[in-house]
Amino acid sequence: MGTKILTSSSHGFENECKEIHDSWGRLNHLVRSLAGRSKLERQQIRETYKAMYGEDMAILLQKMQFQNGSKVCAALYRWMMDTHERDAIVASEAFGQGDVDYKALVEIFVGRKSSHIALIKQAYYARFRRHLDHEIINLEPPHPYQKILVALATSHKAHQEDVSQHIAKCDARRLYEAGEGSSQGAVEEAVVLEILSKRSIPQTKLTLSSYKHIYGHEYTKSLKNAKYKEFEDALKVVMKCMCNPPTYYAKVLYTSIKGTTVDNGALSRVMITRAEVDLYEIRSIFKRKYGMELKDAICERIPSGDYRDFLAAVASTTTIITSHNSVSL
Repeated sequence: MGTKILTSSSHGFENECKEIHDSWGRLNHLVRSLAGRSKLERQQIRETYKAMYGEDMAILLQKMQFQNGSKVCAALYRWMMDTHERDAIVASEAFGQGDVDYKALVEIFVGRKSSHIALIKQAYYARFRRHLDHEIINLEPPHPYQKILVALATSHKAHQEDVSQHIAKCDARRLYEAGEGSSQGAVEEAVVLEILSKRSIPQTKLTLSSYKHIYGHEYTKSLKNAKYKEFEDALKVVMKCMCNPPTYYAKVLYTSIKGTTVDNGALSRVMITRAEVDLYEIRSIFKRKYGMELKDAICERIPSGDYRDFLAAVASTTTIITSHNSVSL
């Protein structure tokens, strides 16, 4: 039987906080109390709990995570954090101890507004005493994703807010001439990186729309040439994340759930970070493409327990959350 998710009207959260405090450590109760909450409700619960007991609930969850190493504690900790703090931790974990999770970094730099990126960088430095941009630049060995991420990071610093149809058409032609219209048999990286570094995400999206209008197909289709190499493969992923986030994230979720082993990092990251952005749409695309509900896929593959209950609750309550407290990063 699945965990019953508690809801609350728009009153204070003193009673809920008292129940959480009195039953602290019982993870199933924490899941029932927190998993179905909107971002605003979570902020209010966190503030109320601190006012009542003098402790930050997110910090308490972090300590619990360190003590028992459970996936549900890690998920609840991130669930209760401010979005820029959470993204700073996601970025740090992406560097890891071995292979870099470039896709997690791409999702941040493609899916966040420049003002939010600035907050992430501040939170990253405050927490880890390192500059996020420098971490990306100094990655070894060099990687195609790294080049693209450096360009995207630059674009967040210097771009213009307004978009231009004229610039979009010009950049679309430049992309064509540097790619499928070139006789070199490979994408001219310098041209692509220059465009990405000098244009905002909305401007680049308009460029890709112009590309389709002018040449009759998506830019990503031109990157499927068998002769193309790692840079083109990385660029294709970045463009898909930029142009059609719900479809991109539906695939990430399916791959993380249905792989040989469950990729819990990607699964919880996407569920938590997209919950109040576009998870409802992701869920719809997931069902259409893969023939099953996202919640059912989670319950089928993840072992019974508090972690599964948390993920299933987030998936099943997205409609309610997004309809009243939609958050766009």
